[in-house]
Amino acid sequence: MKKEMTKLRLKKMLDDDKEEINDATRAAVLAEFTRIAKEYFETEGVALNIKKGKNCTDVAVSFKATRVKNFTVLK
Repeated sequence: MKKEMTKLRLKKMLDDDKEEINDATRAAVLAEFTRIAKEYFETEGVALNIKKGKNCTDVAVSFKATRVKNFTVLK
């Protein structure tokens, strides 16, 4: 029983140690993904959704593109 309680306490400590994304980091991530998206598309805003799961964090970046910027090769 004591061994099981120790495992549970350690798991809780490790889970609590995982920090949520703070506002400054979220803003930096969103700015970077927006910059990259605009290199390839004309966008109507970029959304960043972050959801903490049981053993991981689910991250989704989404945006609407009004145009794809195709690259042409110069000869």
